[in-house]
Amino acid sequence: MKRRQFIKSLIAAPLVGTAHAFAAGPFFDPSPKDGWRFFEVTTSVLLRKSESTARVWLPLPSFEEKEWVKPVGNHWHGNASSMKIERVGPFGVLMLAASWDSGADSPFVTLTSRIATMDRSVDFSKPGKVMPLTDASLFTRPTKMVPTDGIVKSAALKATRGEKTDIGKARAIYEWIVENTVRNPKVRGCGTGNIKGMLESGDLSGKCADLNALYVGLARASGLPARDVYGIRVADSRFGYRSLGKSGDITKAQHCRAEVWLSGFGWVPVDPADVRKVVLEEEPGLKLSDGIVEAARKTLFGSWEMNWMPYNFGADIDLPGSENGAIPFFMYPQGEDASGRFDSLDPETFSYRITSRETGNMVGGIGFEPTTLAV
Repeated sequence: MKRRQFIKSLIAAPLVGTAHAFAAGPFFDPSPKDGWRFFEVTTSVLLRKSESTARVWLPLPSFEEKEWVKPVGNHWHGNASSMKIERVGPFGVLMLAASWDSGADSPFVTLTSRIATMDRSVDFSKPGKVMPLTDASLFTRPTKMVPTDGIVKSAALKATRGEKTDIGKARAIYEWIVENTVRNPKVRGCGTGNIKGMLESGDLSGKCADLNALYVGLARASGLPARDVYGIRVADSRFGYRSLGKSGDITKAQHCRAEVWLSGFGWVPVDPADVRKVVLEEEPGLKLSDGIVEAARKTLFGSWEMNWMPYNFGADIDLPGSENGAIPFFMYPQGEDASGRFDSLDPETFSYRITSRETGNMVGGIGFEPTTLAV
């Protein structure tokens, strides 16, 4: 397929699924009792003809917590001279790495990933026996975009003032971010996650990779293990929140969430960025005091609706074979040739399309048919 035809197909292809017609009500209650859901996510990439070696890296679901997310397998095809799975860094980030020799005609690769998810919900009234976090240092140390000293430490002390317990600090940071940040629709993609720059400028606006990274940074600066989890929305919200779901063409549906480790509970899901997304996008003129915002705010400390596929929780990632340095996080397709790294947010220079569908095709009630899956 020629490049012009590929771009036209991105525009003309029909969407899978339909939007819910009901309005968001006062109840937003993700619950594991709703059972497993099964999704198939397909990424298609077509490159320009290059006079040099070209490379592409596609994120694979490498995040597995058997109680709520299970990667099932991956299948890929294309005309690359090399296509293989790579696992990199201390966080075990998984990716499909493809490369083409110079002069390759219409380089393309298509990747399909299958995954099972279940809603997450923590009952804070029932702490349990949880194994200690053996690699806590990985989740308390600073990264390039998320330092834990200086102005970040000062902000953490301000947000947690008066709190003596870890759960109290974790919740206080969440509430501080909900109260003090704003979603900025003009930010490209999901943002950059440069929390030091946000705090130094006093501009606490951004998108999920900014606001949830701020949560992670303040938590780490408070001594709490925390991590960003990078992924993509794969379906509409079952609770009627149009702003918290996306089905069909999900090319621009990437979404970063956050987790904090609490004794007695383990990894606890949080998402203050999505509270701010509801305020901005759900209905015109919403405020934090409105019912549909309050429902989301209450729920998104301790719960996630799993109409979302997590990829990884990596940071400062070296793409194997890349000549252009590390990337701060990995949830968009990445590519480069001798001219440099492609802009993942510019479809005119780096064309890809991502789609999703929910499927009931199961084996023994848990999983998909394993045919043609490569892992």
